Amino acid sequence: MKNILPILALVFVLASCGSSKNIGNAPIKESSSYRQEPPEIAKRVANNALHYHGTRYKYGGMSKRGLDCSGLVYLAFEKEGIALPRISRDIAKRGNRIHLSKANVGDLVFFKTGKSGRRINHVGLIVQIIPGEVNFIHSSTSRGVIISSLNEKYWNRSFVMARRIL
Repeated sequence: MKNILPILALVFVLASCGSSKNIGNAPIKESSSYRQEPPEIAKRVANNALHYHGTRYKYGGMSKRGLDCSGLVYLAFEKEGIALPRISRDIAKRGNRIHLSKANVGDLVFFKTGKSGRRINHVGLIVQIIPGEVNFIHSSTSRGVIISSLNEKYWNRSFVMARRIL
């Protein structure tokens, strides 16, 4: 396992945030029978984030002109009147930790990636649950705001936890 971490760090530097699932601005739907229907506010938060799909990455960014991962989450929740910290590792202290099998649209997923692999440094927002797959929106340093799957090897290995704010 220790030998894999440097390789993952190199992959992150070269490929950054992986690939995107193209679900675009499709309305949020709950299609998995083992999860409860997410609250309407959770769907709105996810749709708020989807509004930024395709926006370029900008460290510290907080607008359509550029966003980082925590800026995306911050703005998606802020539009619904919910204040969150501005840094992913601080957001990771909010809400309740949940098992991934209980995660739903509007929940957050946290990662330890790249050179900062010892602490949480990346956050995404779940926008779609389908049987066997969790898709989340986030801001990639190389590709901007994209949708990725926790089934992708990079994200699966970097995953730390899921948290429910709503």
